[in-house]
Amino acid sequence: MPIFNSIFSWWMKKRAHQIELFLKYPIEVQNEWFGELITTAKNTEFGQKHKFSSFDNVNQYKETVPVQDYDDLKPYVDRLKKGEQNLIWPTETKWFAKSSGTTSNKSKFIPVSKEALEECHYKGGKDMLSIFCKKHPETHVFTGKTLMMGGSSQTIDPNSESYEGDLSSIIIQNLPFWADILRTPDRETALMKDFEEKLARMTKITANENVTSLSGVPSWMLILLNKILEDTGAPNISTIWPNLEVFFHGGVSFTPYRQQFKELIPSSKMNYMETYNASEGFFGIEDLNHEGELLLMLDYGIYYEFAPMEEWNKKFPSTLGLDEVELHTNYALIISTNAGLWRYKIGDTIQFVSKHPFRIKVTGRTKHYMNAFGEEVIIDNAEQALEYACNLTGSNIEDYTAAPVYLTHKKAGKHEWLIEFGKKPSSLEQFTKLLDNRLKELNTDYEAKRKGNMALELPLVHSMPVRTFYNWMKKKNKLGSQNKVPRLSNTREYVEDILSMNETR
Repeated sequence: MPIFNSIFSWWMKKRAHQIELFLKYPIEVQNEWFGELITTAKNTEFGQKHKFSSFDNVNQYKETVPVQDYDDLKPYVDRLKKGEQNLIWPTETKWFAKSSGTTSNKSKFIPVSKEALEECHYKGGKDMLSIFCKKHPETHVFTGKTLMMGGSSQTIDPNSESYEGDLSSIIIQNLPFWADILRTPDRETALMKDFEEKLARMTKITANENVTSLSGVPSWMLILLNKILEDTGAPNISTIWPNLEVFFHGGVSFTPYRQQFKELIPSSKMNYMETYNASEGFFGIEDLNHEGELLLMLDYGIYYEFAPMEEWNKKFPSTLGLDEVELHTNYALIISTNAGLWRYKIGDTIQFVSKHPFRIKVTGRTKHYMNAFGEEVIIDNAEQALEYACNLTGSNIEDYTAAPVYLTHKKAGKHEWLIEFGKKPSSLEQFTKLLDNRLKELNTDYEAKRKGNMALELPLVHSMPVRTFYNWMKKKNKLGSQNKVPRLSNTREYVEDILSMNETR
């Protein structure tokens, strides 16, 4: 196994030279990908409809093709699932990544082409390992197994082998042999549909493996790790997997969960590495020595545009290219990809924290923020304020959501927070004041609305019972690594549902 580890480490480090190429020539690499995508798809139905063959530059593309959301894409997806081809991408499309993101009842089925799987998602996985190996040249991560929390898949047409499921299930079903032998649990267990049954089997199988790395969404990984400790009676995860080196995490912010992982895995050699990947593509990987800052991956068959906040809801927004973006400004991410997503708005918002090279951080969702009073509180504000309050009160958080309590003719509005603590603060009142004060420091709009309690009063914070959010997700039939609790909302739909559920228990 040491020889095996050395070979894989050397192989992963070789990719570092290609990464350096797009770091050195980012604009050129993006322009090349734009030309290749348009040329490749010009004879598809979508390409002919929007006259791809007539485009000489990016501006013509932006002026001709409207920004798409899933409602625009869905008619093509429905036809693809019935067997039609060459609609949005010329090669055969038979995989569909089922994505609901939050607890919405409306599932999305994102087309995944062979090119997207190999040149984007798999390449992202390899680059993640490559960057880790470069930072840790003495790693022994390849001497053991990677524990992956995958989703389930459902066959559509056995004859054509078309299927839908979580992106992770599509990846697991098609992993190259070298990656498959390094993974645990077995494929059958990883793709089980019943989450609680899968959790029990994963616990039994993986507790006896030599696990050296973890990969998944922090909230769901915590559930698995706590289940393993509960079933084995071990004091911490390091006693079960003494060779564990790294957790590759993504999907939700790691901030609320960081302290819990450090307590569960009290090992000085443990590392944490953030990735930014979704059903629509693999976008970013935490850069060397830049914690929380994601290197925007520019050679994965994706062309990027960035829409300022005032342009988010326009069909023809004035988007920016890489050479036009500003630092610390919220942009909606718009992508064109080698799976046939054209000017597709994925719903995420990002900020650039560096332009040499281009590094980003994910700040929230275009639909998940609180702005009922003009306060414009985004998820990034919430995460920073919660972390601050937790640090000063010695508490930590399992999950949370928040929504406005609207103004009435008698009193000002407020934000209502439902927080499930892993470790509760000794004083919820102190926690609330710290949260409020930090939000004022981070967001001048929030500070202005809080002044004199005229528009916004002090937040109302509830400490929710253990497993509140797990039980709520279970009620919604949304258990599993691809589903996320909505953090912030301008409506009270989620807050009211959770509160009513707890009142009836």
